Amino acid sequence: MSRPFSPRSNSPSAGSFVRVNGKIRAREVRLIGPDSQQLGIISLGDALTMARNQGVDLVEIAPNATPPVCRLVDYGKYRYEQAKKEKEARKHQHANKVKEIQLSPTIDPHDFSVKLSHAIDFLCEEMKVKVTLRFRGREMAHKEFGFQQVAKFVEALNPYGHPDAPAKLIGKGINVMISPLPRNKRAKHPHEGVPTAERLAVPAPTQNGAPETEKPKRPETSRVVPTNAAEQPASFGQNPFADLDLKVSSAP
Repeated sequence: MSRPFSPRSNSPSAGSFVRVNGKIRAREVRLIGPDSQQLGIISLGDALTMARNQGVDLVEIAPNATPPVCRLVDYGKYRYEQAKKEKEARKHQHANKVKEIQLSPTIDPHDFSVKLSHAIDFLCEEMKVKVTLRFRGREMAHKEFGFQQVAKFVEALNPYGHPDAPAKLIGKGINVMISPLPRNKRAKHPHEGVPTAERLAVPAPTQNGAPETEKPKRPETSRVVPTNAAEQPASFGQNPFADLDLKVSSAP
């Protein structure tokens, strides 16, 4: 006995499966024309005839409605529009993500620049950044240093994001939330196309403050080997073996 429908395990999911033309099972459909005009409720046969006469497809866009809503549109164009909408929706999903950056009142300048670089990456990817500074022990006696570090950090991020509210002291820490600026108002990503390992590699500074690129090689000098033991310099001030006779006497 043949089965009228495909097995349930092989059937596509409801979210990704769209019925087109003869795969639509409803007797009546609410039809939408090519120019998004409402054509009312008509029978499925008449809707298929209209689609065939206009050279388009009958696409079911709302299968759970009563009756189902169908549209006269080219199926390839419909899939392209849906993929474009999903791509735009994924871009805005990053705005709901929050990344946390932790600072300290006595943070090292290099660590400060690394955390700042990470925050810029997050903001350019449409993510929010929560800046948190924690006080430890006696650091609570000098809260002004913590606020200075946070203000310096927020000021450096002004081309990429703006604080939702001024920095506040909550418990033993300072918190501030930074939201990304719109793309047309945001500065260009400074690290776009640069590998992470390359942009975080900071060369060690030299004595004059310039970064050290390559150490100069020491010139090779010719080494003079003394011919006799008398010309050899002593390894220390008084050589106890200087007067030692190293001649081996022959056996009688």
